[in-house]
Amino acid sequence: MRYPKSPYETEGGLYHFPRMLDKIRMQEKGELDVSYDPRLGKGFDYFLCKFLGVEYQEVAEQVKLNRTDADILEWCYETGRRRDEYDCMLFNKYIQKLGWRDEDSGITGRLKNYKKDLGLERDDIETIMDLIEVDEKRKD
Repeated sequence: MRYPKSPYETEGGLYHFPRMLDKIRMQEKGELDVSYDPRLGKGFDYFLCKFLGVEYQEVAEQVKLNRTDADILEWCYETGRRRDEYDCMLFNKYIQKLGWRDEDSGITGRLKNYKKDLGLERDDIETIMDLIEVDEKRKD
């Protein structure tokens, strides 16, 4: 099974952007495991699209036009909101730590449930990004 790109991969300094586009491309080709389907456009995809001021479905349409990641990001900036380096750094830090001590938002609880469902109830998995990296075999 081929996994989507890591959420740590960047385009224009933004974490997760290449992964989101990769998942869309893989789904279009029938290469994305169906277990990803319920979360497409949600979670990090949702947060990133909100940050950029665009709709997920509009981004998916840009991917279907066979545009490069850089071209799609530029489209996002032109259509939504252009973000500077500082904004991108804050966004990256936010998603990098998501799930770690996020009790008020319920994300820590969801992380615990995800770990349990995947049989990965380990103390070293403290964030959603940690979980993705372990679950997709990029981290032990």
